[in-house]
Amino acid sequence: MIVLKTKEEIEIMRRAGQVVSKTLDMVGECIKPGMTTGQLDQLVEEFIRDQDAIPGFKNYRGFPASACISIDDEVVHGIPGNRVIQDGEIVSVDVGSIVDGFYGDSARTFAVGEVSDEKSDLMDNTGRCLQAAIDIAQKGNKLGQISAAIQQTAESEGYGVVRALVGHGIGRNMHEDPQVPNFGSAEAGPVLESGMVLAIEPMINLGTHKVYTKPDGWTFVTADGAPSAHFEHTVAITDEGPDVLSLS
Repeated sequence: MIVLKTKEEIEIMRRAGQVVSKTLDMVGECIKPGMTTGQLDQLVEEFIRDQDAIPGFKNYRGFPASACISIDDEVVHGIPGNRVIQDGEIVSVDVGSIVDGFYGDSARTFAVGEVSDEKSDLMDNTGRCLQAAIDIAQKGNKLGQISAAIQQTAESEGYGVVRALVGHGIGRNMHEDPQVPNFGSAEAGPVLESGMVLAIEPMINLGTHKVYTKPDGWTFVTADGAPSAHFEHTVAITDEGPDVLSLS
Protein backbone atom coordinates (compact mmCIF):
# COMPACT_ATOMS: atom_id res chain seq x y z
CA MET A 1 0.00 0.00 0.00
CA ILE A 2 1.35 3.40 -0.95
CA VAL A 3 1.11 5.88 1.93
CA LEU A 4 0.63 9.46 0.74
CA LYS A 5 2.16 12.16 2.92
CA THR A 6 0.58 15.44 3.94
CA LYS A 7 2.35 18.73 3.32
CA GLU A 8 3.19 18.88 7.01
CA GLU A 9 4.71 15.40 6.92
CA ILE A 10 6.72 16.28 3.81
CA GLU A 11 8.19 19.27 5.67
CA ILE A 12 9.30 16.94 8.47
CA MET A 13 10.86 14.67 5.86
CA ARG A 14 12.64 17.69 4.39
CA ARG A 15 14.31 18.20 7.77
CA ALA A 16 15.39 14.55 7.79
CA GLY A 17 16.63 14.92 4.21
CA GLN A 18 18.60 18.03 5.11
CA VAL A 19 20.32 16.09 7.88
CA VAL A 20 21.53 13.41 5.47
CA SER A 21 22.54 15.97 2.86
CA LYS A 22 24.59 17.98 5.34
CA THR A 23 26.13 14.73 6.56
CA LEU A 24 27.20 13.85 3.03
CA ASP A 25 28.58 17.38 2.60
CA MET A 26 30.72 16.69 5.68
CA VAL A 27 31.83 13.34 4.27
CA GLY A 28 32.95 15.08 1.08
CA GLU A 29 35.13 17.43 3.11
CA CYS A 30 36.63 14.73 5.32
CA ILE A 31 37.14 11.65 3.16
CA LYS A 32 40.77 11.06 2.24
CA PRO A 33 43.25 8.27 1.59
CA GLY A 34 44.48 6.57 4.73
CA MET A 35 41.34 6.78 6.83
CA THR A 36 39.36 3.64 7.53
CA THR A 37 35.72 3.17 6.65
CA GLY A 38 35.11 2.67 10.38
CA GLN A 39 36.54 6.11 11.15
CA LEU A 40 34.32 7.64 8.48
CA ASP A 41 31.28 5.90 9.91
CA GLN A 42 32.05 7.28 13.38
CA LEU A 43 32.13 10.81 11.94
CA VAL A 44 28.78 10.18 10.25
CA GLU A 45 27.12 8.97 13.43
CA GLU A 46 28.40 11.86 15.53
CA PHE A 47 27.37 14.40 12.88
CA ILE A 48 23.82 13.03 12.62
CA ARG A 49 23.35 12.94 16.39
CA ASP A 50 24.73 16.50 16.70
CA GLN A 51 21.79 17.58 14.49
CA ASP A 52 19.30 16.08 16.96
CA ALA A 53 18.53 13.24 14.58
CA ILE A 54 18.85 9.47 14.83
CA PRO A 55 21.08 7.50 12.43
CA GLY A 56 18.47 5.72 10.34
CA PHE A 57 20.61 2.75 9.33
CA LYS A 58 22.07 1.88 12.76
CA ASN A 59 20.65 -1.51 13.71
CA TYR A 60 18.11 -1.34 10.87
CA ARG A 61 17.39 -5.00 10.15
CA GLY A 62 20.61 -5.71 12.03
CA PHE A 63 22.93 -3.42 10.05
CA PRO A 64 25.76 -2.59 12.48
CA ALA A 65 26.72 0.95 11.40
CA SER A 66 25.35 4.42 10.67
CA ALA A 67 26.50 4.55 7.03
CA CYS A 68 26.80 2.05 4.23
CA ILE A 69 30.29 2.58 2.79
CA SER A 70 31.03 0.73 -0.45
CA ILE A 71 34.34 0.91 -2.34
CA ASP A 72 34.94 0.38 -6.08
CA ASP A 73 33.31 -2.97 -6.99
CA GLU A 74 31.11 -2.86 -3.88
CA VAL A 75 27.71 -1.67 -5.10
CA VAL A 76 25.87 -0.93 -1.83
CA HIS A 77 25.55 -1.95 1.82
CA GLY A 78 29.28 -2.09 2.55
CA ILE A 79 29.89 -2.51 6.28
CA PRO A 80 32.37 0.03 7.73
CA GLY A 81 35.38 -1.42 9.52
CA ASN A 82 39.14 -1.62 9.25
CA ARG A 83 39.41 -1.25 5.48
CA VAL A 84 41.70 1.65 4.59
CA ILE A 85 40.50 3.98 1.84
CA GLN A 86 43.08 4.27 -0.94
CA ASP A 87 43.94 7.02 -3.41
CA GLY A 88 42.16 6.40 -6.71
CA GLU A 89 39.17 4.58 -5.24
CA ILE A 90 35.55 5.63 -5.58
CA VAL A 91 33.58 5.40 -2.34
CA SER A 92 29.78 5.28 -2.18
CA VAL A 93 28.34 6.54 1.10
CA ASP A 94 24.65 5.93 1.82
CA VAL A 95 23.16 7.67 4.86
CA GLY A 96 19.75 7.66 6.56
CA SER A 97 18.34 9.74 9.37
CA ILE A 98 15.18 9.85 11.46
CA VAL A 99 13.60 13.16 12.52
CA ASP A 100 10.33 13.18 14.45
CA GLY A 101 9.58 9.66 13.29
CA PHE A 102 10.22 10.17 9.56
CA TYR A 103 13.17 8.97 7.50
CA GLY A 104 15.48 10.78 5.12
CA ASP A 105 17.76 8.85 2.76
CA SER A 106 20.49 9.91 0.33
CA ALA A 107 23.72 8.61 -1.18
CA ARG A 108 26.67 9.95 -3.13
CA THR A 109 29.78 8.41 -4.65
CA PHE A 110 33.00 10.26 -3.88
CA ALA A 111 36.26 10.21 -5.84
CA VAL A 112 39.20 9.87 -3.46
CA GLY A 113 42.33 11.48 -4.83
CA GLU A 114 42.99 10.97 -8.52
CA VAL A 115 40.61 8.45 -10.05
CA SER A 116 40.68 6.95 -13.54
CA ASP A 117 38.72 8.51 -16.38
CA GLU A 118 36.48 5.44 -16.55
CA LYS A 119 35.54 5.78 -12.88
CA SER A 120 34.97 9.51 -13.27
CA ASP A 121 32.77 8.96 -16.33
CA LEU A 122 30.81 6.26 -14.47
CA MET A 123 30.10 8.67 -11.61
CA ASP A 124 29.03 11.40 -14.04
CA ASN A 125 26.66 9.02 -15.81
CA THR A 126 25.12 7.81 -12.54
CA GLY A 127 24.49 11.40 -11.51
CA ARG A 128 22.79 12.02 -14.86
CA CYS A 129 20.65 8.92 -14.32
CA LEU A 130 19.41 10.34 -11.02
CA GLN A 131 18.70 13.76 -12.51
CA ALA A 132 16.84 12.22 -15.46
CA ALA A 133 14.68 10.31 -12.99
CA ILE A 134 13.97 13.40 -10.87
CA ASP A 135 13.02 15.44 -13.95
CA ILE A 136 10.36 12.91 -14.86
CA ALA A 137 9.01 12.39 -11.32
CA GLN A 138 5.91 14.42 -12.13
CA LYS A 139 2.33 13.97 -10.97
CA GLY A 140 0.41 11.99 -13.61
CA ASN A 141 3.44 10.19 -15.03
CA LYS A 142 3.87 6.45 -14.57
CA LEU A 143 6.44 5.16 -12.10
CA GLY A 144 7.89 3.12 -14.96
CA GLN A 145 8.91 6.31 -16.73
CA ILE A 146 11.39 6.91 -13.89
CA SER A 147 12.77 3.39 -14.32
CA ALA A 148 12.98 3.70 -18.09
CA ALA A 149 14.73 7.07 -17.91
CA ILE A 150 17.43 5.65 -15.65
CA GLN A 151 17.95 2.56 -17.80
CA GLN A 152 18.12 4.54 -21.03
CA THR A 153 20.57 7.07 -19.61
CA ALA A 154 22.89 4.33 -18.35
CA GLU A 155 22.68 1.80 -21.16
CA SER A 156 22.98 4.42 -23.91
CA GLU A 157 26.56 4.83 -22.71
CA GLY A 158 27.19 1.12 -22.26
CA TYR A 159 26.83 0.82 -18.49
CA GLY A 160 25.13 -1.97 -16.54
CA VAL A 161 21.98 -1.23 -14.51
CA VAL A 162 21.69 -3.27 -11.33
CA ARG A 163 18.47 -5.30 -11.29
CA ALA A 164 18.77 -7.04 -7.94
CA LEU A 165 18.31 -3.85 -5.93
CA VAL A 166 15.78 -1.05 -6.35
CA GLY A 167 14.69 2.29 -4.92
CA HIS A 168 11.65 2.54 -2.69
CA GLY A 169 8.93 4.58 -1.09
CA ILE A 170 9.91 6.18 2.21
CA GLY A 171 8.19 7.84 5.15
CA ARG A 172 7.62 6.59 8.67
CA ASN A 173 9.44 3.46 7.46
CA MET A 174 12.72 3.31 5.59
CA HIS A 175 11.25 1.00 2.98
CA GLU A 176 7.67 1.53 1.88
CA ASP A 177 5.71 0.84 -1.29
CA PRO A 178 6.21 1.31 -4.16
CA GLN A 179 9.48 -0.23 -5.25
CA VAL A 180 11.34 2.01 -7.71
CA PRO A 181 13.30 -0.16 -10.17
CA ASN A 182 16.15 1.36 -12.15
CA PHE A 183 15.09 -0.52 -15.27
CA GLY A 184 11.93 -1.58 -17.06
CA SER A 185 9.00 -0.43 -19.18
CA ALA A 186 7.77 3.15 -19.05
CA GLU A 187 4.24 1.74 -18.90
CA ALA A 188 4.86 -0.21 -15.69
CA GLY A 189 3.87 0.70 -12.15
CA PRO A 190 1.36 3.09 -10.60
CA VAL A 191 0.57 6.64 -11.67
CA LEU A 192 2.52 9.17 -9.61
CA GLU A 193 0.36 11.13 -7.17
CA SER A 194 0.95 14.18 -5.01
CA GLY A 195 2.07 13.03 -1.59
CA MET A 196 4.17 10.11 -2.80
CA VAL A 197 7.73 10.26 -1.49
CA LEU A 198 10.32 8.14 -3.26
CA ALA A 199 13.94 7.26 -2.60
CA ILE A 200 15.30 7.19 -6.15
CA GLU A 201 18.71 5.50 -6.26
CA PRO A 202 20.36 4.40 -9.49
CA MET A 203 23.13 1.84 -8.95
CA ILE A 204 25.17 1.73 -12.15
CA ASN A 205 28.05 -0.61 -12.98
CA LEU A 206 30.95 -0.09 -15.35
CA GLY A 207 30.45 -3.63 -16.65
CA THR A 208 27.80 -6.28 -16.15
CA HIS A 209 24.59 -5.53 -14.27
CA LYS A 210 25.00 -8.78 -12.34
CA VAL A 211 25.88 -8.67 -8.64
CA TYR A 212 26.28 -11.05 -5.75
CA THR A 213 26.35 -10.79 -1.96
CA LYS A 214 29.59 -11.22 -0.01
CA PRO A 215 29.77 -13.70 2.88
CA ASP A 216 29.05 -10.89 5.37
CA GLY A 217 25.45 -11.13 4.16
CA TRP A 218 25.19 -7.40 3.41
CA THR A 219 27.70 -6.17 0.85
CA PHE A 220 26.67 -6.40 -2.80
CA VAL A 221 29.54 -6.49 -5.30
CA THR A 222 29.68 -6.56 -9.07
CA ALA A 223 29.96 -10.04 -10.58
CA ASP A 224 32.86 -9.03 -12.83
CA GLY A 225 34.77 -6.94 -10.29
CA ALA A 226 34.24 -3.69 -12.22
CA PRO A 227 33.51 -0.46 -10.31
CA SER A 228 30.00 0.68 -9.41
CA ALA A 229 28.51 4.07 -8.51
CA HIS A 230 25.43 5.03 -6.48
CA PHE A 231 23.55 8.30 -6.12
CA GLU A 232 20.26 8.79 -4.30
CA HIS A 233 17.78 11.51 -3.36
CA THR A 234 14.53 11.51 -1.41
CA VAL A 235 11.95 13.09 -3.73
CA ALA A 236 8.34 14.17 -3.00
CA ILE A 237 5.77 14.24 -5.81
CA THR A 238 3.82 17.50 -5.52
CA ASP A 239 1.32 19.49 -7.57
CA GLU A 240 4.17 21.86 -8.37
CA GLY A 241 6.55 19.14 -9.58
CA PRO A 242 9.30 17.00 -8.05
CA ASP A 243 10.53 18.34 -4.71
CA VAL A 244 13.98 17.05 -3.74
CA LEU A 245 13.94 16.82 0.05
CA SER A 246 17.53 15.67 0.57
CA LEU A 247 19.26 18.96 -0.18
CA SER A 248 21.38 20.99 2.24
